[in-house]
Amino acid sequence: MATSTASMKARLDGLCARYDTAGALEKDPLSLPLTYEGPLDREVAAFVAAHLAYGRVDPMIRAVRAALAPLGPRPATWLRERSEPAAGKELDRALASWVWRFHTGADLTAWLLAWKRLDAESGAGLEAHLIPGPGEAPDEGLSRLVQRLRTDLPASYGARFSLPDPHEGAACKRWRMFLRWMVRSGWPDLGLWTRLSADQLIIPLDTHVARVSRFIGLTRRATPDGKMALEITEALRRLDPADPLRYDFALSHLGIMGDCPGIRSLPSCAPCPLVAVCRAGKR
Repeated sequence: MATSTASMKARLDGLCARYDTAGALEKDPLSLPLTYEGPLDREVAAFVAAHLAYGRVDPMIRAVRAALAPLGPRPATWLRERSEPAAGKELDRALASWVWRFHTGADLTAWLLAWKRLDAESGAGLEAHLIPGPGEAPDEGLSRLVQRLRTDLPASYGARFSLPDPHEGAACKRWRMFLRWMVRSGWPDLGLWTRLSADQLIIPLDTHVARVSRFIGLTRRATPDGKMALEITEALRRLDPADPLRYDFALSHLGIMGDCPGIRSLPSCAPCPLVAVCRAGKR
């Protein structure tokens, strides 16, 4: 980074102070899993919300809420108490008219039944299925689960859209988001899993994070792929080695809230904590 580590950290800490707020959280899909009480209920809600987290925020949150509605206030219990055929039949009926962009009700039913099968195997949700084996890189567990689900789930576009593999160069934004929610214990995340560590997480690379990261020199890459996600994460790890993704929420919400015009322009950009290190619009 051209900017000193201390200066960049101070700027990003200021960004967190501005956007790590309840108001910004309302514009985030994580707001829905947080409404559930039980840990496994939150996990099911997060598994749905993270993988539907694309497109415009307000209609996306409405779509996630409608997707979770048939499961009631205790989604994990709802899935565990029914046989797979019975759960599939009820979900197909309840979600017959549901759709969110690339995903259909049938895709969502298959997704929820996949959680049910994986939970039955582990007895405790998905964490065990995402743990790398001894001596393996952190992404081995994710790649293994993705490859399994590619076999288990229907070959629909919506299902395949939810199954990028990090070993194929994908940024895996929605999986990275799900993992951040489940592993990080700092605000605003759920911190429900203990067998993965926050320092191993990779940033969920959306268009906002990619754009702002280029503006402030966290990456020089042009393509928002797995390599860019790793480069940005490594830059953030230099600022906070134990918890590099503490900056993810603020970086993304600078764009989500519509506060970044995409070109550095004073005085309109003056209130932004990143203005002194931003090179938007410059070569």
